[in-house]
Amino acid sequence: QVQPLESGGGFVQAWGFLSLFCAVSVRIFSINYMGWYRQTPVKQRELVAFIIRGGSTNYADSVKGRFTISGDNAKNTVYLQMNSLKPEDTAVYYCCMGQLGPTYWGQGTQVTVSS
Repeated sequence: QVQPLESGGGFVQAWGFLSLFCAVSVRIFSINYMGWYRQTPVKQRELVAFIIRGGSTNYADSVKGRFTISGDNAKNTVYLQMNSLKPEDTAVYYCCMGQLGPTYWGQGTQVTVSS
């Protein structure tokens, strides 16, 4: 079964930075959508950012100007650079990929930002 694998989560102080990386063990062809979502125990899973084939990106308002998503469709890899992190960014971050939307989901990686 195809499953993206995230790495790079961890613990950081406010205003610090972290980079998340996601790749799949089995190459998936025709991936046009790659994204990052996050979830906390008290909030539903929400979109952080996505990138589509050709390079167009979209960000949640809460992370605009602080986070940057990039990816390689051919290699099925996606990055999320997170700068100026805030305590409210604390969550489990999930990578997803798919042909037209989020189809394949990773297990998640914890990001904790202390104040």
